[in-house]
Amino acid sequence: MLSVKHLIDTNSLTRDDIQQILDTAQSFEAVNNRDIKKVPALRGRTIVNLFLEPSTRTRSSFELAEKRLSADALNMGGSTSSVVKGESLADTIQTIDAMNVDMFICRARLAGTPQKITEHTDAVVINAGDGKHQHPTQAMLDLYTILKNFGHLDGLKVAIVGDLSHSRVVGSLVPALKTMGAEVVLVGPPTFHVDDPSWFGCYQTSHFDEVIG
Repeated sequence: MLSVKHLIDTNSLTRDDIQQILDTAQSFEAVNNRDIKKVPALRGRTIVNLFLEPSTRTRSSFELAEKRLSADALNMGGSTSSVVKGESLADTIQTIDAMNVDMFICRARLAGTPQKITEHTDAVVINAGDGKHQHPTQAMLDLYTILKNFGHLDGLKVAIVGDLSHSRVVGSLVPALKTMGAEVVLVGPPTFHVDDPSWFGCYQTSHFDEVIG
């Protein structure tokens, strides 16, 4: 059992939380490699995929996982929800919540939207990416990929490269890596640097030669 009800960001996850998620991912990867991939783990549960901005990889990943875990899925896009007609997000969530759903998966352009949803439902909320804030499920996937390739996370030195100031990766992956004992370096052009790397507990540079070698 995780120490948190919702998965809004990686900052709130403990080391045990992350390890439990990674262990669960490993067990279900084995299921995913079988001829018969469907299991009853979420039978009887109803999950709402509320994607308020376009998404291909994240949305299809959630939908397929829900089907293989035997959940009932309700898919709602930004163009098909009443939000586009001017209904408030709170009203939309409360209406759906009245149908006794178990979980909301939320993707939104506006940072903070998944957290806002938690204020209007008793269901579990998972952040599938909100603006420039975080994308915690992507961070868990990245951690699992690193773990599979290196066999451990503790003591690794990981460089995150690119547009650091506009990336959800920095916000979600850095705290998760540090919680698991990795050292993180941010690498990118000065125009894409984060304003205060010390807030992430990271070193920031524009030069690869300071990282490689």
